[in-house]
Amino acid sequence: MGFEWLALFAALMWAFSSVLSVVPAKHLGSFAYSRWRMGCASTILASMAVITGGWATITLPAVSAMMLSGLIGIFIGDTALFACLNRMGPRQSGLLFSCHAVFSTVLGYFLFSEAMTPLELLGATLVFSGVLLAIFYGRRGQASNQLEVVQGRVWVGIALGLLAALCQALGGIIAKPIMQTEIDPVAASAMRMMTAFAAHLLLLLCGVRVAKAHQTINKQVFALTALNAFVAMAIGMTLILYALQKGNVGMVALLSSTTPIMLLPILWLYTKQAPNRYAWLGTILAVSGTAILVR
Repeated sequence: MGFEWLALFAALMWAFSSVLSVVPAKHLGSFAYSRWRMGCASTILASMAVITGGWATITLPAVSAMMLSGLIGIFIGDTALFACLNRMGPRQSGLLFSCHAVFSTVLGYFLFSEAMTPLELLGATLVFSGVLLAIFYGRRGQASNQLEVVQGRVWVGIALGLLAALCQALGGIIAKPIMQTEIDPVAASAMRMMTAFAAHLLLLLCGVRVAKAHQTINKQVFALTALNAFVAMAIGMTLILYALQKGNVGMVALLSSTTPIMLLPILWLYTKQAPNRYAWLGTILAVSGTAILVR
């Protein structure tokens, strides 16, 4: 399977996880939810790496790089993303997070001299234009949709979403050189996740107020959190690392930024409200661009 399909499948996993996150993220709060989610993901990934023998591929330079990637891309990035999701809902936070494709493309060009052919550039433009159109205008006619309501100040939500996008891009940039070695992506993903989980635990042990859960976790919330950890982190994040082994940072980020497009039919089923024509037009543009990229 080519890296393009790996990135697209990761985007689909993140789309499902966005909806799965709504209830537990509001119940626990963004910091506590991220901590529980990363704890579950760390357990899953570490166990998988033991079974596959992936830990044997870890080198000393990989440890420091993956730890730094985990701190920036997952500890800061994921926590900021769920804080944004709590304020703006899954679709609008998805738009802001999709900006990581732009950040990754620019950073990849300057750091790794990654460039696109004219046809790839056309496909990339269609994908990103489709994502922007679907999100910016997709809210029209959705006034009664609770998932579209903005909580608190809009600029705070925007800042959190852009911070999450920037951290995701930086996390991928840091991981890229290591992923081009013989390292096992599952073990690499486990290291990133365990580092982020340890950072969250440290915040809790230090008594930082925001690290405390808003409400006590229950069986339903834990089940949703564990499922989300498996779908988004164990599968989604690991697929991104596999994709980075074969593809350039900008292209992987661009294809994985199609999550908001994939959210449209999922939200339609979830809310029973059909997306408007702008959302569908954006979807057509994004799918057309994706077809060019994965040709």
